[in-house]
Amino acid sequence: MNRTIPRARMDFGAFLSPLHPLGEDPALTLWRDLELAEWLDTLGFAELWVGEHHSAGWGTVSSPELFIATAAERTRHIRFGTGVVSLPYHHPYMVASRAVQLDQLTRGRVTLGVGAGSIPVDMHLLGIDPADTRRRTAESLEVILQLLKGEKPVTRRTDWFELNDARLQLRPCTTGGLPLAVSSATSPFGMRLAGQHGITPISFGVPPRPGSRIGDLAGQWRHAEEAAAEHGRTIDRADWRVSLAVHVSESRSQALDEIVDGWTRYRNEYWSMLGAPPVHSAAEARKALEEAIETRSVIVGSPEDCVQAIDDVQDVAGGFGRLLVTVMDWARREQMKRSFELLARFVRPHFTGALDGVRDSAAWATELAQRFAGETVPDPRP
Repeated sequence: MNRTIPRARMDFGAFLSPLHPLGEDPALTLWRDLELAEWLDTLGFAELWVGEHHSAGWGTVSSPELFIATAAERTRHIRFGTGVVSLPYHHPYMVASRAVQLDQLTRGRVTLGVGAGSIPVDMHLLGIDPADTRRRTAESLEVILQLLKGEKPVTRRTDWFELNDARLQLRPCTTGGLPLAVSSATSPFGMRLAGQHGITPISFGVPPRPGSRIGDLAGQWRHAEEAAAEHGRTIDRADWRVSLAVHVSESRSQALDEIVDGWTRYRNEYWSMLGAPPVHSAAEARKALEEAIETRSVIVGSPEDCVQAIDDVQDVAGGFGRLLVTVMDWARREQMKRSFELLARFVRPHFTGALDGVRDSAAWATELAQRFAGETVPDPRP
């Protein structure tokens, strides 16, 4: 399949849910995540998205805005995104107001990422019917967009929020406004909402369909395009983010060895809360992880393996503008940081075009060396 986005035009970011296995001091997991934000900034990653969780123990960032405000003070270049603010959990005016304040504090280094929420326990403790979350998300996003434009006061009344002549006191930092994004998992809802409003979609890795090497990313994009056309909008693949777990090491076997125990713990302790079947032995776990690697549900291996796997995902999807590496506590801390370093040094350059100039120069110099072979070089000394 031919890409509609050249490979050299794709960049990399990271998606921090964040999830950490039980047993570690939660305060120190926050500090480790802040340290990771600094490391990603040092390595030149384009952006870091931070999620919102309120239950289940593994995800303890309840306010991505607070985390981003802290991380922004420790970094210089990396952009941040709320990944995502669950709109049904908040009054839309408060979402817009906090986002603009964060945009001002970071001098325009923020994207407001929103979604419907994905943890049923969060919805239960807040008294929200899961059947209402998509409707609430659509209603809230419409109001937030109106508030951010600031063209006129907003009055709106629904069964769960009310606004009367509402306007924001602050305006976005940059003249182009505050960027927005909508998350999408297995249903077309998020992609259609992104297309309807002409804003950035974020797709999360989904289980592959039978006979497919990855979930139906191409189908997700079609939903976004169709919704955009229906509402007179345009949407660009270069803005599309796709999030997948990636772990890079010196070889495929070493990479697998580094993460299999941590992956198993996620499978049996966290994903089981969401309905995934557990694995019952080390051999079964390794086999399941190898199957996930083969179907490109996760990307694991040497730098060369990962370049090929990312190429495969791009081909199946038809092209997207940014790969968000899902941050997982599968490997030891130093191995995870090493993985990001290897990705930045040896994988990312194949997709950003960073190698084009040096490759061209090396080829040119080699050609000249062959042309001048045997010629006598004048002695520069007098």
